[in-house]
Amino acid sequence: MAVLDPEPTLRALLERSELRMRLAFEEADLGAGALDRPIRWVHSSDLVDPTPFLGEDLVLLTTGTQFEAESGFDAYVRRLVARGVAGLGFGAEVVRSGIPDGLLRACRGERMPLFEVPYDTPFIAVARANAEAFAARAYSRRSWALSAQRAISLAALRPDGLGATIAELARQLDTWVGMYDAAGELVREHPADALDADTHRELHAEVGAVLRRGARAGSALRVGGSPVTLQTLGRGGRLRGVVAIAAGDLDREGRDVVTSVIAMAGLALEQHQRLGRARGALRSGMLQSLRTGDPTLARRISRDVWGPLPSAPLVVALTDGAAARSDSLLELLELRAEERHGALFYARGDDGVVIAVSAAQEDALDDLAERYELTLGVSSPTGYDGFAAALDDARVARDRGGRGITRFAELEDTGILSTLLTNEGRALARALLGALTAHDDAHGSGLVTTVRAWLDADGSHEKAAAALGVHRHTVRTRLQSAERLLGRDLGSFAVRAELWAAFQALG
Repeated sequence: MAVLDPEPTLRALLERSELRMRLAFEEADLGAGALDRPIRWVHSSDLVDPTPFLGEDLVLLTTGTQFEAESGFDAYVRRLVARGVAGLGFGAEVVRSGIPDGLLRACRGERMPLFEVPYDTPFIAVARANAEAFAARAYSRRSWALSAQRAISLAALRPDGLGATIAELARQLDTWVGMYDAAGELVREHPADALDADTHRELHAEVGAVLRRGARAGSALRVGGSPVTLQTLGRGGRLRGVVAIAAGDLDREGRDVVTSVIAMAGLALEQHQRLGRARGALRSGMLQSLRTGDPTLARRISRDVWGPLPSAPLVVALTDGAAARSDSLLELLELRAEERHGALFYARGDDGVVIAVSAAQEDALDDLAERYELTLGVSSPTGYDGFAAALDDARVARDRGGRGITRFAELEDTGILSTLLTNEGRALARALLGALTAHDDAHGSGLVTTVRAWLDADGSHEKAAAALGVHRHTVRTRLQSAERLLGRDLGSFAVRAELWAAFQALG
């Protein structure tokens, strides 16, 4: 963070040559950093107990008239230390010649900085010198804030305005700044890779907790032993993300700069959302073009807006319907599409999000499925002329698979009959064979086992009778009864195939 003037401290005050003040004893007798402690004001008083009228981080000046005898110094200094006084200046040769030894011993014992103010240095000059330093620093901070806001405003006009704004804020604050999306994923950071993996994990968890609460807030915490400030983006109940700054309490000017960035980032995200809806409609139109098998129009639009479509051969993936309502997933896909310069295409479909990537980059789908816990069906590699069929294959794979990725090629290995092994298939099979089952239950007729044995014997009465241990005429009679109950001709291949499929579905 740029600072043109040093923060007012007792050391800086003692170094003002025109005041000719000197420390009463060695700096080694003081606590660490005692002279570098920021001071807010300089006050003078000769009261025995001035502490009710003093504030913390203040330098007190006195001429010592309150000390009637060589006593009371210890209690006096202890009161100043307890009140948070940063230093004590003694005006020499006004009432006393030099600093009293008792006051010197008391200040050394309490490690209170004590300095001598020469007779010809007015107390008002000391106070004015500190006020000037304070004013100079305040002016430099305000100038820095104006300059920083100007630089950030210019950064917002760049092509990637949001990323440029985050980078400029990091440069102005001279620290790491990261932006997380609505899903809690780090989408921009500057400087890159400045945080170690453990800090990233801990910060990711903290950001997730803030987003789950859903309320607009700013918070300061410690992550990995370092201070971090979090600022939410967006409206309460609809947060768009979080900006994380690797810094603790910022001064007013620093907070003003961060506030301006938060406002610009929030506005940019809202505008991006509206633009996203328009782009989503355009992508849906491109999807319809691709489903016709003629990608000419989709290629022209993609080239002009995002970059070329993924190169063939490509794979087509389809999510479940819930993913199509996930703003964070769609935002990440948009970001990936921009980063890859068109190497990834996505669009909302009728029953999920359609994602297409080059077959050589199919691993990108695994990352998406794991990050968002997607149910994802993936087609086999195809050209654009087979896009519609590939989308149908992806739908079958999605519906047949479970959580995670299911590839259509895996289903091909199980055969067409495996599609019967569903609740719907088993329900239809039970309905088809229901009349035979009911008759068997009522009469013990064995029609179900007979029909199945006959089908397994390729329609041979003799082989079925041998398998069942009955006469072939018994098989013939049972099959005639089955035909009557089913209302179907068992001589038809289609009827036989349907009955056989029903038995397969029921195992």
